[in-house]
Amino acid sequence: MDLREQARTAGPGLAHTVAGGVATVVISNPAKRNAMTADMWRALPGLLEALAADPDVRVLVLTGAGDTFCAGADITSLQDSPAGPQALAVEAEEALAAFPKPALAMVRGYCVGGGSQLAAACDLRFADEGASFGITPAKLGIVYPSSSTRRLVRLVGPATAKFLLFSGELIGAERALRTGLVDEVLPAGGLEERVGEFARVLVSRSQLTQAAAKEFADGRTDRDAYWSAEARGSGDTAEGVAAFVGRRAPRFTYAVSGRPLTVRPRTDGSGSGSGSGSGSGSAG
Repeated sequence: MDLREQARTAGPGLAHTVAGGVATVVISNPAKRNAMTADMWRALPGLLEALAADPDVRVLVLTGAGDTFCAGADITSLQDSPAGPQALAVEAEEALAAFPKPALAMVRGYCVGGGSQLAAACDLRFADEGASFGITPAKLGIVYPSSSTRRLVRLVGPATAKFLLFSGELIGAERALRTGLVDEVLPAGGLEERVGEFARVLVSRSQLTQAAAKEFADGRTDRDAYWSAEARGSGDTAEGVAAFVGRRAPRFTYAVSGRPLTVRPRTDGSGSGSGSGSGSGSAG
């Protein structure tokens, strides 16, 4: 029985394993389609911090137990006031966006509300052809936070973001692919194999390149000199060139520290890039 199936039989929580350089985190609350409880939101930042600091972890895969990714926040936690659960979701989403190594979302079934928030905070999203996506605060009368809205707009553009936020309607995997919400759609039965294959590719690549690219793509404009210095001292460039000339697989040695990415304002006026200092919330 794999980790996803083991988690499906357990109570609400976050299961994880590390193998072959890949950390797999499984969202598990099978009685409620893997909805995130307050305790699960609280647990995610600390788990991510530990995995970021683990030198054996080079790639993160986030997925859901069984046949569903995550149906959002546990609605019962919103009955008194959404402010507390939203604050927890802020911290969890931003911790995921700030994870300093490549983060992949592997999506089956429903990816709704807070589930879409978590998927959007990953670097790349792979979906089963039967997956459904939705962002549902309009069904609950919740104001979706500005930082989460900006992250969504950066992925899908203003029109699709408005469609999702105004209506709360679900869209299928193919439409999600066309709009940029997901990066690849796989046929039934092919998702786990493809994500595993791609994760192994990332494990074999230079963490130096990946870490610098992640910061730049997420809006950092003040780290050019830092990464130039890191490249000069890393040995990865020399190893990559030598491996190419020698027609062998490179053995990259640069290791990303466990420190989260530091937030800096984006120069395009769209708000913060990945990091622990910007905020977002959860829609059921």
